[in-house]
Amino acid sequence: MCCTNTNTAQFYATLDEIPSKIWKTLGCTNNSYFHPNFLKSLEKNHPEITFSYIVLVDDKKEPTAFASLKIIDFELNSIKNDFELLKNIGRKLHVFPDKKPLKLLICGNTFVSGEHGVFIKENQDKKAIIKELAESINHFVNSDKKLKKQIDAFLLKDFAKESLFISDELKDFSYHPFSVEPNMKLEIDENWQNFDDYLASMKTKFRVKAKKAFKQSAKIKIKEVTLENIDEVLPKMTALYEKVALNAGFNLGIFNLETYRDLKEKFGENYILKSYHLEDKVVGFISGIINKDSLDAHFVGIDYQLNREHAIYQRMLYNYIEIAISKKLKNLNFGRTASEIKSSVGAVPQDLTMYLRHKKTIKNKILKLFLQRVQPTPFQQKFPFKL
Repeated sequence: MCCTNTNTAQFYATLDEIPSKIWKTLGCTNNSYFHPNFLKSLEKNHPEITFSYIVLVDDKKEPTAFASLKIIDFELNSIKNDFELLKNIGRKLHVFPDKKPLKLLICGNTFVSGEHGVFIKENQDKKAIIKELAESINHFVNSDKKLKKQIDAFLLKDFAKESLFISDELKDFSYHPFSVEPNMKLEIDENWQNFDDYLASMKTKFRVKAKKAFKQSAKIKIKEVTLENIDEVLPKMTALYEKVALNAGFNLGIFNLETYRDLKEKFGENYILKSYHLEDKVVGFISGIINKDSLDAHFVGIDYQLNREHAIYQRMLYNYIEIAISKKLKNLNFGRTASEIKSSVGAVPQDLTMYLRHKKTIKNKILKLFLQRVQPTPFQQKFPFKL
């Protein structure tokens, strides 16, 4: 699925079509999420998603920006919890289809929270780039009769607060902003040389809680998942991940854990993959990527029946912190969900905004009213560190 290039944009149906000089000119490969190896791993392992890519160019045909597009069938029945009422209202107002999935074109990473959809080269007019991107997305859909008929809505995801003065240009293209669950972020104190230093910086109550979690999880053995042993643990990890995915109130897609094999092969030690074992049983796993000076937590899997007794999830959070400190990183991005427990280990919320537009004008106006009611789930922010 591809369309004719314009004066400002080039369109690609697969990553393999993009010339290597484009990556070099953009200078985007320092960011793991815009490295062709990362993007290729997602494309290769998710055949149910239609992947496309836009390279924006200047009047000399030099690349100025890159955008990753995905077309998915979003199952409205997968929306649970706080979104249930909104989903039902949306169906009654015919903003969402009754029986078939919503055909959604997304600019962003469907599996990871954060600004991973658009890369803008240095020294560019970012507001102008966002406008060009919106126009290019319209051209991409409108130039294909089949696609024009199929697509229900457009979503550009996960802009941080400091980017809103740029991304708000999308309002001129009838996109509606709405707040989503925040990314929970922990800044790693440069005085923390090891995990004991981290514990020492905590108030007594939270330090006691951490030590209790380590005591409860003492029988758990944590093992590196490597290319040598991944075949053995991957089916067990997949079963645990599916339980977590079912519990989520909102999912843009199911992640294929076979992707881990590629990511481990391409990124080596910079891709974190660990399994948690209780005797002979796999009871959890963590995954994540080291991206510049940050560790980004990706998916986890948990045996919920054993979680409370053995403090599996809490141990995972501390494990991420141990890794970030040992690698001398500056930030740890825990991602969305479970905000309160993440705040109890020191993470603070980083607000994220998405932009949504329905293809049909009247439905899009109704959608605006609907989105004004979408709010992140409130939680009690904990402050575990000494002042």
